[in-house]
Amino acid sequence: MDFTDIIKSRRSIRRYQEKAIPQKDIDDITNCACLAPTAINIQPWLIGSVTDKKCLDSLSKLADHGKFIAEAGACFAVFCDKSQKYYLEDGCAATMNIIYACAAKGIGSCWVAGDKKTYAEDVRKLLNVPDGYTLVALIAAGYPAEQPKPSKKKISDITFKDQFRS
Repeated sequence: MDFTDIIKSRRSIRRYQEKAIPQKDIDDITNCACLAPTAINIQPWLIGSVTDKKCLDSLSKLADHGKFIAEAGACFAVFCDKSQKYYLEDGCAATMNIIYACAAKGIGSCWVAGDKKTYAEDVRKLLNVPDGYTLVALIAAGYPAEQPKPSKKKISDITFKDQFRS
């Protein structure tokens, strides 16, 4: 499948099959996250993968819009050094690499917000991430038990060429 086809067909998945994700795939997805572009190549991140069911359940209870994390085969956690000016942009780039790497392997995923969320510090502590790092995103992942087809806005309504004209 062409990479643009992966982008065009990927959807957020919140229901998963009870099927483990092979560790080699989790490792490959994590490696893809670490290869994301980053400002001045600082790579300010710590990227974790959680597969322990008790820990997934704890994460799902912390994340206000991530209850489905408990049913995921894995949850990736992207943290960045909050002292770095572009930590959020860098962390979001790593998050998108995770999402696309999952899609390329037939694994569904859903981005759960982390930055500025009230539970970010609790997640950091739960996962024993060093102080100074902040949660950018949680990415629930698993083999899809659904195939949602959400509508998207018309391309002509959300793009412009050269200058925006109303």
